[in-house]
Amino acid sequence: MSVQLLQNPVPGRHGHKRFDADEPVTSCPRLSESSADAGLLSSSPGSPVSGAPLSVTSTHQGPARIGQYLLVPLTDRPGVHSALDMDRGEELLCKVFDMGQYQEKIRAYSMLSSHKNIIQIKDIVLGESKAYVFQEKDFGDMHTFVKSSKRLPEDLASKLFHQVVSAVYHCHQVGIILGDLKLRKFVFSDEKRAQLKLEGLEDCHILRGEDDSMFETHGCPAYVSPEILNGGVCYSGKHANTWSLGVMLYTMLVGRYPFHDPDPATLFSKIRRGTYCLPDGLSLRARCLLRSLLRKDPGERLTTAEVLIHPWFNGNTQDTGKAEQEVNLGEQTVPQIEMEQDEDFFS
Repeated sequence: MSVQLLQNPVPGRHGHKRFDADEPVTSCPRLSESSADAGLLSSSPGSPVSGAPLSVTSTHQGPARIGQYLLVPLTDRPGVHSALDMDRGEELLCKVFDMGQYQEKIRAYSMLSSHKNIIQIKDIVLGESKAYVFQEKDFGDMHTFVKSSKRLPEDLASKLFHQVVSAVYHCHQVGIILGDLKLRKFVFSDEKRAQLKLEGLEDCHILRGEDDSMFETHGCPAYVSPEILNGGVCYSGKHANTWSLGVMLYTMLVGRYPFHDPDPATLFSKIRRGTYCLPDGLSLRARCLLRSLLRKDPGERLTTAEVLIHPWFNGNTQDTGKAEQEVNLGEQTVPQIEMEQDEDFFS
């Protein structure tokens, strides 16, 4: 099998490889038998690739080999495989795309400089019909972590949320709007679950200029903003992202969504009204930040730049001072919504 080095698809990479033919990814056992996100979760959510050694039983074929990598499909993450780099002994994640789509799926990475809160592409292997994009492995996602924790104390929530906003701000600075922004999109890059990273940019929208007007109505129902529900009306992508950030922060601090109902029509009605309850026990600064994000009028919401210097973060993040230096303060109709069905409601 020959290998051809191609032009770098993203900054910081040494090239990617093309193979003469795809080696199909066979049905193989997962690296870990524990489910990281099924129903009610355990109190210690882990990653499907959290260090368990590659193993197969006599009733399964071995992992598929793609170049120097062994791949094992993850049953709870369609299109994603755990991968072992046999040359370096490194564990990675692999996302598989059709050849006709992969360049568009990863285009946003070429626009972004490296950021500690955004997962980087490590390698790309091209087959005849599939592209195999390799990224850093993770240690579980924020949705699972928050659900298992019930809710997070403010000091921990502020450290983690600051990292989330930093990643979104970095994207906004270069004209990237994140689609389907939610807790599940952020994963832990360390076993201690202290470092968060945005796990992918496949659903992003790349702006052509300064105008961030959008019409798309794709997303998770619990996180969709009121203006998106108007149907047929353009909205600000950045302001919609900050609403989603408000939903994320509320869920981290309270342990449930600010707007929730098993019936989508009732859920959307609650979101349109924009009324929610702030439980006792939240600090005044946390309440201030939540109210500044979850506002019906998009123009009244804080920008990501303004969120990063909010007083709630004072003393709770290691990089607040640096962020202040970097930030320039100058600076669906319901039936049409394409809904994600995997985002179960917090109880």
